[in-house]
Amino acid sequence: MKILMVDDDLLVLNALSTILGKSGFEIVLATTDSKKAVETYKESEIDVVILDIRMKEVNGVDVAIEILEYDKDAKIMLLTTFNDRDDIIRALNKGVLGVILKDNVASLIPAIESVSLGNKILDNELNLKNLFNTTKKDFNLLTQKEIEILEQIAKGLSNKEISEKLFLSEGTVRNYISGILEKLELRDRTQLAIYYYTK
Repeated sequence: MKILMVDDDLLVLNALSTILGKSGFEIVLATTDSKKAVETYKESEIDVVILDIRMKEVNGVDVAIEILEYDKDAKIMLLTTFNDRDDIIRALNKGVLGVILKDNVASLIPAIESVSLGNKILDNELNLKNLFNTTKKDFNLLTQKEIEILEQIAKGLSNKEISEKLFLSEGTVRNYISGILEKLELRDRTQLAIYYYTK
């Protein structure tokens, strides 16, 4: 499996390269240069891209978005040492498949393998579920139409975009969203997106 890695911490980069190399992965490029990484992705066959979320010169989510704009099917996983809700949700909305903590080495290889198959992976230690004020409600409470709308919210679509895609009026979409929030006892669209990705 061919891997492209970007991290502004050389120690982390070298450590991950060693771990993955010994596990049979082919490291096409391990770099601190995000521009070089994007160029390499465009010029090479890459199975999985691994990006640090927080780098001094650039946000890993922005690099991920640039790659996904070039190839919407890119398999991208983000590494973080922070529980940065906004960045994580933005990344998931744009098509990033995995987010795990840097120090969770035991989960790294299984996560890469899962992401390579197109699966979504969220590190349990990120505690995204703890953003809810109440016990998480059962997904089965929702109707099929509500699930469809929830899916579009998780993808980052606006009410107008959802109404056009599902052939509903904006008012109807708003009513559906209010109903979903009430059923799941959640506050806003961000919590709905987190709910969807951690269900």
